[in-house]
Amino acid sequence: MASYILALDQGTTSSRAIVFDKQGGIVGRGQYPFTQHYPRAGWVEHDPMEIWRTQAQAAADAIAGLPAGSIAGIGVTNQRETTIIWDKTTGVPIYNAIVWQCRRTAELCEELKRRGLSERIQSTTGLLIDAYFSATKIRWILDNVPGARQKAEQGQLLFGTVETWLIWQLTGAHVTDYSNASRTGLFNIHTLRWDEELCALYGVPVQALPQVYMSDGVFGTTDLGGFLGRAVPICGVLGDSHGALLGQGCFAPGTAKATYGTGSSVMMQTGDACIESTGGLVTSLAWGLSGRVNYVLEGNLNYTGAVISWLKKDVGLLRTDAESEQLARQAHPGDRTYFVPAFTGLGAPYWDSEATGLLTGITRTTGKAEIVRACLDSIAYQITDLLECMGRDAALPLAELRVDGGPTANRYLMQRQSDLACLPLAVPAVQELSALGAARAAAQGAGLCACKDFGRPAYTRYQPRMEEAERRALYGGWQDAVRRTLYH
Repeated sequence: MASYILALDQGTTSSRAIVFDKQGGIVGRGQYPFTQHYPRAGWVEHDPMEIWRTQAQAAADAIAGLPAGSIAGIGVTNQRETTIIWDKTTGVPIYNAIVWQCRRTAELCEELKRRGLSERIQSTTGLLIDAYFSATKIRWILDNVPGARQKAEQGQLLFGTVETWLIWQLTGAHVTDYSNASRTGLFNIHTLRWDEELCALYGVPVQALPQVYMSDGVFGTTDLGGFLGRAVPICGVLGDSHGALLGQGCFAPGTAKATYGTGSSVMMQTGDACIESTGGLVTSLAWGLSGRVNYVLEGNLNYTGAVISWLKKDVGLLRTDAESEQLARQAHPGDRTYFVPAFTGLGAPYWDSEATGLLTGITRTTGKAEIVRACLDSIAYQITDLLECMGRDAALPLAELRVDGGPTANRYLMQRQSDLACLPLAVPAVQELSALGAARAAAQGAGLCACKDFGRPAYTRYQPRMEEAERRALYGGWQDAVRRTLYH
């Protein structure tokens, strides 16, 4: 009997595939890294064909050894705003994928702001004008690849974020879901349609955009090149942060999660209330499930977990990720060194693409351990910034913060996060929360069970224990460091 769900989890640095049983246990997995391309300062690209190859390899590894016919449905979760355009006939991408981190369209974004379009775009899409989102990335490709605009206007090109690209490879269908569509900057989150006026503003032909489905809809069927033994429906699709929200069981308004990855997403579920932020957050669709949509408030950070990689690979202060915890605990308690990781500008709530990184407050007490601690603390401070904004915008009481991602294994960081945010933290035993969320949607879409009944992770919890006066002093120092960073 088909009782397993295969989740394809296509991230910023690797392609993964995980097979879950109904209890949320993992019965198969595969993972392959792929190349990061940096053609210029602030530019980030991926090879779409390498994304597809690594994802197919990961899926084959995940299902190897499982009985034929045991997969009931397939879920897909993905890095979101990353933009791919390909030829409708040949299937060949016309340019590399432009990654969500890429800042090449910052100047175009500033031009749109100068034209007074910020309010129009935010009120329609829930998003701010920023190079982070897909719309200006599409515009850049159409403007800079020879012949691209003409082909797009003739209906010869297709756009998609990564899930659309993968589903097209697997099924030939040109589709997406509400969560991913709401992150492009072209989707009206009130009418639940592509906005033709915004498409015209950005110069994006509507015919190049995918059809939008409920997150638990049927997006097509695939046998994964014969590996599954039969055609299986792709019936759960969510952007990675939305997947993590669902995987964390944030079904009720006012529940929230933080994902610690290369960058970070902090999301609060707001139910059917579409709340427009006044504090630098964005509004998106959480998902479409059972014929209804829910909304979220979200803040996005460019560099959180990547700070640990920078310490290890670029400046050589760490040999392993785990060493950061040890060094942070050894740091002088009175040292007030701060690090602001604005490697490619600052994301929410500041949205300053010109900001650069800053290490400040260095004294004679500052050494290796203090710098490492400052870098870890920068992750917790950035998350706290977003939680403060959410509290003001949503006016919903937050009882705890559910967290996921590799850095949550760092016990120093988790306690620091609980202290600085003054919130209990819940760390799930299963870390593949984006994949679990996609699997939950797929389980429902396949008719296996309701998504809330598929996989319920156990949690380790942290409680805040820092004195309020110390918390305010430390957080005030961080805010001062950010102000220095923004001065340019």
